[in-house]
Amino acid sequence: MILGEVFDRFISESPLSVMLRVLLEQSLPTDEVDALFEQEAQYQYERTLLFSTVVRLMSLVVCGISPSINAAYQSQAKGIGVRVQSVYNKLNGLEPQIIEALVRHGVGKAQALIEHLGGALAPLLPGYRIKIIDGNHLAATDRRLDVLRSQGSAPLPGHALVILDPRLQLAIDVFSCEDGHAQERALLGRVLATVVSGDVWMADRNFCTLGFIGGLHSRAAFFVLRQHGNLPWSVLSPLEIKGESQTGFVFEQTIQVVINETIQIPLRRIVVRLTQSTRDGDTELAIISNLPQSDASAIEIAGLYQRRWRIERLFQVLDQCFRGEIDTLAYPRAALFGFCMALICYNVLAVIKAAMRSVHGAGKIEAGISYYYLADEIRRVYDGMMIAIPPAQWKPLARLDETQTTELFQQLATKMDLSKFCSHPRGKKKKVSKPKPSKNKPHVSTARLLAQKRQSKKAP
Repeated sequence: MILGEVFDRFISESPLSVMLRVLLEQSLPTDEVDALFEQEAQYQYERTLLFSTVVRLMSLVVCGISPSINAAYQSQAKGIGVRVQSVYNKLNGLEPQIIEALVRHGVGKAQALIEHLGGALAPLLPGYRIKIIDGNHLAATDRRLDVLRSQGSAPLPGHALVILDPRLQLAIDVFSCEDGHAQERALLGRVLATVVSGDVWMADRNFCTLGFIGGLHSRAAFFVLRQHGNLPWSVLSPLEIKGESQTGFVFEQTIQVVINETIQIPLRRIVVRLTQSTRDGDTELAIISNLPQSDASAIEIAGLYQRRWRIERLFQVLDQCFRGEIDTLAYPRAALFGFCMALICYNVLAVIKAAMRSVHGAGKIEAGISYYYLADEIRRVYDGMMIAIPPAQWKPLARLDETQTTELFQQLATKMDLSKFCSHPRGKKKKVSKPKPSKNKPHVSTARLLAQKRQSKKAP
């Protein structure tokens, strides 16, 4: 299927980079990306500059292959046909529904491939599909716009709600907002429109509102939410101890909430009295749920909520492995596009990890493979690979069906040297108080301090 000495060399030395390119060809083919733009755009239009070109340039920046949009443009200016300012104008005006649709478009193909590979993880709660939702406010940008230069406060370009499927390890949906000051709750109406009966939604206390609870209940969906302090509820039964979990003693009671002053909903309230306080100093954790007791005990629900950290790990990967928050993109739409492209790249790596799990086993991959080192190899190898192997030679790989792609990926995963991607967890850091700087001695010489230390060791 893949011919040529150069191809064989990359297959041997960096099968990861080959898998990445095949996935990009299949997930973001130029004709489908441009067709998606035509379908979703309401005000923007395409002339000389295609949406697929902008997607390609942003992917280079997000993956760390190019340091900026301008640098990515310079490296491919001959094939673009417009000035770099036209690229920035396109970025700054991208409508939110376009970039959200781009994420969903890639998810469909990624999900099908993970299932075909047999690389999905075991379900957190058998018989249910779990969806973990959380928000991410994008970091402050540079003050590159006229309206920002006179502002002393940090300019926020927006935020987004992301939904993670923990079994597939995919970011399956995103809801973006250009207003960096808006609350996450402002987007919950759009989220509820996507709710499917029987799914289980997990979230922290910011999502524990009567509106969200009522919306999930009316759609016959389930939830596991950390209780917010302002949630109004009444007691139907006293707390009863149910046992001990890994984090503390677990209690349960039945409570009731009232939606729109008419709909009474009985809920389970699970309280975990923690053996160790949280980083916020909380010694008790309260969780509310409408899951049936026959399917999930109080201890199981407490353990289920502890898995919510997986979406925080997603945001950590976006921060450490990709440039999803580009501080030079001050326009909200451009900044949100960068974030969504990082989600797409995260999903591509999720498929690659699924291929690795299908060959090497889930335990070995989940316990010891680092997203950071996977992304690092891509940064080092990808650009050179694309110079050595022109884009036209990758086109046949975009037409592979799921069975052919699965066979190819499993062959490539077999060739991967896992030792290159092993994580190296550090031990717990000791808290050391930082000494105050001396006014009379603002600087010190490291070489002199080391010399003094060596001299003191030699002294009797």
